[in-house]
Amino acid sequence: MSKPDVGKSKFLSLVLRHQPERIGVQLDENGWIEVDTLLSAMAAHGKEVSREELDRLVLENDKQRFAFSEDGSRIRANQGHSVEVDLALQAQEPPESLFHGTVEKFLPAIFQEGLQKRERHHVHLSPSLETAIKVGRRRGKPIVLEIASGPMHRDGHAFFVSGNGVWLVDQVPPQYLTQLEKP
Repeated sequence: MSKPDVGKSKFLSLVLRHQPERIGVQLDENGWIEVDTLLSAMAAHGKEVSREELDRLVLENDKQRFAFSEDGSRIRANQGHSVEVDLALQAQEPPESLFHGTVEKFLPAIFQEGLQKRERHHVHLSPSLETAIKVGRRRGKPIVLEIASGPMHRDGHAFFVSGNGVWLVDQVPPQYLTQLEKP
C-alpha cells in the first residue's frame, strides 16, 4: 500500500473499531455499517475515500482487518473493537498451540496476571509464529509467547476465530504461557 492508503486504512480502523462517532456514524450491534453511509460520512469529515479505494483497502490490508458483508453493502472490522459489538462468532476448538507477540517490558505483568484483554473485547492470538513476531515488532524487539491453547480449551476456556484467522479469547492465565527462546 502507498503511504496515503496506510493513513486511510488507519482512519478506517479507528472508525470501525474504536470511534465511529468521530465521523458521526453508528455501528449496528454486530459492528456493521452500510458502505454508502460510511463513505458519505468520511467525505463529510474531510476523509474522502472512493468505493474502489475502499475495496482495495479491504483486499490489500496485510492483516485483513476489515470484511464486507456477503452482498458487499456493509463493512466492519474483523476484531479489535473497543466499542461494544457482538461479532456473533461461534466457539471453536483451537490448535494445540497459538502465539502472541509482545515486548520485554510487558513480561513481568504478563507472567503475573496472564494476557488480559484490557480495553479490547478479546486477547488476540496468532496461529503463526511469523505473525506473532510481526505483532511484537511493532513496539520494539519482539518476544513471542506460546499459548497452550489445546489444554486451555480442554480446561473450559472458549476460543473464537475471527474472519481473518485471528484467534480470540477472554484471557490467557499465566500457567498456559511459555516464552519462546528465539522467535
